[in-house]
Amino acid sequence: MSIKTSFTKWIHEAQDRICKALEEADGKARFREDRWDRDGGGGGRSRVIENGGLFEKGGVNVSTVHGELPDVIRKRFGVAQGWFYACGISLVLHPESPMIPTVHANYRFFELYENEGGDPVDAWFGGGADLTPYYLFDEDARHFHQIYKTTCDRFHPELYARFKKACDSYFHNGHRGEARGVGGIFFDYLRSDEQQNLEFWHEMTTGCGDAFLSSYLPIVERRKTEPWGEAERYFQELRRGRYVEFNLIHDRGTLFGLKTGGRTESILMSLPPRVRWDYDTLPAPGTREAELQEVLRSPRDWV
Repeated sequence: MSIKTSFTKWIHEAQDRICKALEEADGKARFREDRWDRDGGGGGRSRVIENGGLFEKGGVNVSTVHGELPDVIRKRFGVAQGWFYACGISLVLHPESPMIPTVHANYRFFELYENEGGDPVDAWFGGGADLTPYYLFDEDARHFHQIYKTTCDRFHPELYARFKKACDSYFHNGHRGEARGVGGIFFDYLRSDEQQNLEFWHEMTTGCGDAFLSSYLPIVERRKTEPWGEAERYFQELRRGRYVEFNLIHDRGTLFGLKTGGRTESILMSLPPRVRWDYDTLPAPGTREAELQEVLRSPRDWV
């Protein structure tokens, strides 16, 4: 079985496992499924959950798209012409409770061809997972990072530190001078080279993807009974505004999906349902809200 076929099979199986576990954790809502076709080749299977017992909105999407590279993507890759195949799983969960963090994960594979139907001339893996709390619980951040460090360490002892640093750098709202959340791992353009081959990166990427449920659901269980009120909800909606800013201004995956004719509803399912941008709001010194903002301005080593 080729790597492309194997990874495509894995993303569909992972979607099924994750959706089942999330429905059980939520206890109320079920995922709605939409299948869609892309003009130019391929399509996807989008699953969205809304107004649940825990999750206000979330999505777990898979896509397998192929065709000729649009001009804007050719320029980014530095190629004069080309055809591509891209497949991946992407998820975002926005709990209703401000005490439960938002989470994002994405794992993908890309092949590039000089001509339609030709042999691959380039291929790579990318992905990662990151946590965005509204009220910081140190043990939750440590748990999330420890799960991915343990997973990465199975493959190489230097990977976690490398991917954690990349995550802090990538999920950063430079125009705000702060991180989107407390990070996790992020990697891209993992190719065959003199040290590792694509089979290695395939195993590492799917291993990280398989770690998602154990990285997040224990946090949900710990925080789902934490009390909260309108003040906490207000701060959550302000912080969600920062989440939207990153996704629409900086996120490369959003750009790639929109520029290659992906399904807009599926791409933008990552945006939260309730959000606000009140003018020039700053948390009062000494509050939990101020503590979070300080951490976002100076990323920590959690493990």
